[in-house]
Amino acid sequence: MPKASVTRLIERDKDKLINFVLDIEKYPEFIPFCINSKVYEKKENDDSINIIADLTIGKKPFVDTYKSDVKYIKNQDLIHVTNIDGPLNYLENNWKFVEKDNFTEVIFDVDFEIKNKFLNIIMTKSFQFGLNKIADAFQKRAEKL
Repeated sequence: MPKASVTRLIERDKDKLINFVLDIEKYPEFIPFCINSKVYEKKENDDSINIIADLTIGKKPFVDTYKSDVKYIKNQDLIHVTNIDGPLNYLENNWKFVEKDNFTEVIFDVDFEIKNKFLNIIMTKSFQFGLNKIADAFQKRAEKL
């Protein structure tokens, strides 16, 4: 069960970073191993934004698509993601955004388990490395906004 957290200070406005993370359809442009993304549904109300989306990730021959429920809770500056369907037994990740002077602290926590036990063992061993690569890609792209 890979579980990890990364924190980054990014010299960008908090709201701009939140919108950037919620722009799921652009993920294949900059996230390593993200092959495709599709937003099925996006609903916004006064206190939240709810998105149902697919991400296709991997590297051939190991490519899979998983469907997620993405919820942005406005008054907490929190994006909470859980899996709906796909190769995961479960997925839970959180993006927390905290403004600090001219920076926004972005805290990303992720916990998941892959249904395939063999792949789960492989991911557990290389997970922190992969998570750092993804965090680096997000930060690099965010700093270009």
